[in-house]
Amino acid sequence: MAEKMVGVIGGSGLYEMEGLEDVQTISLTTPFGDPSDSFVVGRLEGVKIAFLPRHGRGHRISPSSLNFRANIYGMKMLGVLWIIGVSAVGSMKESIHPGDMVIPNQFIDRTTRRVNTFFGDGIVGHVSFADPVCPVLSQILFQAGKEVGANVQKDGTYLCIEGPQFSTRAESRLYRTWGVDVIGMTNIPEAKLAREAEICYATIAFATDYDCWHETEEDVSIGEVLRILAQSTKIAKSAIRNAVRRLPENRECVCATALKHALITGKKFIPEKTKKDLEVIIGKYL
Repeated sequence: MAEKMVGVIGGSGLYEMEGLEDVQTISLTTPFGDPSDSFVVGRLEGVKIAFLPRHGRGHRISPSSLNFRANIYGMKMLGVLWIIGVSAVGSMKESIHPGDMVIPNQFIDRTTRRVNTFFGDGIVGHVSFADPVCPVLSQILFQAGKEVGANVQKDGTYLCIEGPQFSTRAESRLYRTWGVDVIGMTNIPEAKLAREAEICYATIAFATDYDCWHETEEDVSIGEVLRILAQSTKIAKSAIRNAVRRLPENRECVCATALKHALITGKKFIPEKTKKDLEVIIGKYL
């Protein structure tokens, strides 16, 4: 059985993980190009961790320019079984205040420019995505958030927009009628690709603002976002430290076998290059 290994993808404000032991920096190249940055691999609470800053160190990469496939593929190459994504979001409900933590369990995809699958080039796969986050990991993150003192909401819908611009006021009001809880720019296609790679995925989302729908609050500004993020980052790190200790040794969730019945293309029809490129993801099924 492979050693338990957890991936952490840090969003805006989270560019490093303090407290790692036995640290090494690993640079990878994937069939889909280079990840956002080098991976920092070490141990946290005795658990092996692979940390990747989603936007690169120094926050160099816009949401629309992120190489999501390379980021998730790189995690798979390293042997990651669980991914905790940390994200800054806007609150779409009065009850979710700036600084609150949300553990979403649903997504709505409003992106327009992103490649959202590993499949193509001669192979077709259709994974189930009705429940897009790992229920085991989500529950662990919720409990961890409560124990470190966060005001945390379990479940909720994350609306992912293309960006990099924030919403217009008309868009924000429209999205509110859909009943969404938070709005962000990065968790899709990250969650979709993690499911295709059979990696458990869940998100710690920190509300930094009320988008621009709120009549009595100021419209979202990057300055205010960064101020709230500075406060939230400490809580996120504490929650992650708490959560990694709780992860089970064996995965019995749907994530672990997501591809078992998802590959449609007959083995003999899959091009050899595609087989090679996707070896770390589909190899056990070929």
